[in-house]
Amino acid sequence: MTSHTPDMVVVPAGQLTAIDTISGFQVRPGFFRDFGATIIPGGVNFTIQSHGAASCELLLYHREAEEPFAVIPFPDNYRIGFCYSMIVFGLDIEEFEYAYRLDGPYDEKKGLRFDKTKILLDPYARAVTGQSRWGHKNNAQHGYRARVVRSNFDWGTERKAQIPMEDLVIYELHVRGFTKDSSSGTACPGTFQGLKEKIPYLKALGINAVELMPVFEFDEMRDARLIDENQLLDYWGYNPVSFFAPNTSYASSIEYNREGLELKSLIKELHANNIDVILDVVFNHTAEGNEEGACFSFKGFDNNIYYMLTPDGKYYNFSGCGNTLNCNHPVVQEMILNCLRYWVIEYRVDGFRFDLASILGRNEDGTPMNQPPLLRSLAFDSILGNVKLIAEAWDAGGLYQVGSFPSWKRWAEWNGRYRDDMRCFLKGDEGMARIAAQRMIGSPDLYDPVYRGGNASVNFITCHDGFTLYDLYSYNQKHNEANGWNNTDGYNDNNSWNCGEEGDTDDPGILKLRMKMMKNACAVLMCSRGTPMFLSGDEFGDTRYGNNNPYCQDNLISWLDWSRLETESGKELFKFFQYMIRFRQSHPAIRKDLEPSYIGFPSMSLHGILPWEPDAPESEYVSCVLFAGYDEESRREDLVYIAVNAHWHAAWMTLPDLPEEYCWKIAVNTGDPHQQIFEENSMPEAGKTLLLGERSVIVLTGENRYSYKVQ
Repeated sequence: MTSHTPDMVVVPAGQLTAIDTISGFQVRPGFFRDFGATIIPGGVNFTIQSHGAASCELLLYHREAEEPFAVIPFPDNYRIGFCYSMIVFGLDIEEFEYAYRLDGPYDEKKGLRFDKTKILLDPYARAVTGQSRWGHKNNAQHGYRARVVRSNFDWGTERKAQIPMEDLVIYELHVRGFTKDSSSGTACPGTFQGLKEKIPYLKALGINAVELMPVFEFDEMRDARLIDENQLLDYWGYNPVSFFAPNTSYASSIEYNREGLELKSLIKELHANNIDVILDVVFNHTAEGNEEGACFSFKGFDNNIYYMLTPDGKYYNFSGCGNTLNCNHPVVQEMILNCLRYWVIEYRVDGFRFDLASILGRNEDGTPMNQPPLLRSLAFDSILGNVKLIAEAWDAGGLYQVGSFPSWKRWAEWNGRYRDDMRCFLKGDEGMARIAAQRMIGSPDLYDPVYRGGNASVNFITCHDGFTLYDLYSYNQKHNEANGWNNTDGYNDNNSWNCGEEGDTDDPGILKLRMKMMKNACAVLMCSRGTPMFLSGDEFGDTRYGNNNPYCQDNLISWLDWSRLETESGKELFKFFQYMIRFRQSHPAIRKDLEPSYIGFPSMSLHGILPWEPDAPESEYVSCVLFAGYDEESRREDLVYIAVNAHWHAAWMTLPDLPEEYCWKIAVNTGDPHQQIFEENSMPEAGKTLLLGERSVIVLTGENRYSYKVQ
């Protein structure tokens, strides 16, 4: 029996076994259930597993040395089942790095790739060496190595309150790109600390959740290449090297044996400002690639367990990145579960967004499963009980599960249908009004609340993958020439519209229309049932110059250009985002079902040019939604009416009747050339009929003329 503290494993009195001496070190059998490297009094416990290996060696290096100063083979009696475990005493954790060598059968057709010459990274490594300098190649001669990490961060005594899913406004960002450009004005650009410096900005914007693109250790130099004298890297980070280790190049200083300290400090400060942290995690493949790729970790431990293999030992490629993690094998399932628990316990993260999550539901032969054991385990795990689980419900193998992802009422989804349908509707495609209304009321046609609960849909119009909001209304076509693939990479079906001219323009009419289209998208997103998410920089019109796949662009194409926030148009758009986020947060009827409305309106209802008639012929390009209910907290009726006209001609609409003591007031009108948003005390009263301008959105609230509105 062992007892655990955050920093060490304690051996109870009377349970010490005999001490052996190997390679000059005192050793003994270790703690077989504690995978990875764990500090204990006087030593370090090393535990790994391999089902196919015949032997294992622990390699110890001085920091950054080429050759190990010690090679310690695991004796036969240090192996139980498929686990190797050993405590090595007398190690100075500040001064050593470690790796493994495994020997065993090599037969590619059977998926066995054991090679005693390969230096292997611990799959449970908490820190990876040689990665702290961004853009510098890891020394291929000595491979990846790991460090032992102390776990003594002071999280304080306060327990952070959980923000309900329906109350979140998610802001997706890339840690490096968010502050790397000098225009960010940060002292530590491109780092966790740089992001921490921007927390006051996030608070001012009004968001309450950040979704961080991959922060697990990845090698940005894996596919480095030079195109037109520009260095292209694996900038986004969707090629994991180690699932348990934070990206050390995102830290502003070297954190020997305290890797993750700066990230933890960032998360603690975000929590202090009531901002949740969601990590974008990549459990669908690794950076080892296919049969022609590197062997630095999983391939060398148990290639035929960690990866999905064809009958002849090749790699299934449902990820589009060369290999596919075998997520529903019990060993891999256990590793993923342990990994997520680790990030929740050690880093206190609030949620995970799973990249290409449909792979997590595939069987070992690649076929989709009805009840995937991994997804079920994550849904019901006690440590993950209050954690948000968000699936990108598709993969590169053609499995598209938006609306049908296995959920147990725990999993939410990136609603790709919301993105596609709303883009089509807002730019004026025919026949989209009724579909758009479904998206605005939470997509019940996709997510039946009986089976999926009320928080299954994460609504978005933009994300890291595709056009920014500014580019969505500035380009008809992608412009990815800088990526070096002759513009063949990236999506072709962007459902974008350049408003009359491709790219930059000085035409004031086009610029005015683009601004209105961006405001329309923001207003609709913030007035839709479901959790809204938008891409960082959209709030001030950041551009990627038409590149819809800048995964390799570590430059101004991907870095946020904060100078755009200082322009007149940037300030105008930022103010609109601020207002719409605040508006959403002040109207719970948009976010969730309230007590029944005393007026008699249903919680959600669809309308057109005429109230209660969404399918009238004249409403082909008009979609209107009414949210209603009685809010117990503020003790008032909450009535919100959103009307969207995607047509290029204005239309007169009739508003739903209200009781005599109520009136409709205009909160937003993107078609008003003089003023688009109105603060509460300045909202103009609307008449029975209202002109809904061309390509515009009007948002109204139903107000009691005679009662005091509780703030």
